[in-house]
Amino acid sequence: MQRKPDLLWILVILFGLGIVTTGYAQSLWAAKPDAPIEVTQQQSPQGRR
Repeated sequence: MQRKPDLLWILVILFGLGIVTTGYAQSLWAAKPDAPIEVTQQQSPQGRR
């Protein structure tokens, strides 16, 4: 009879996969030269008269 993995180990594995996925996505994002660094810089001058 095999023991089921504890919930803690499942959370640890999911957390580790999240860290690996985030690092991979950041490396892809840094390799793109035409990617915008900050989207919040695009502001329209509304309200100025």
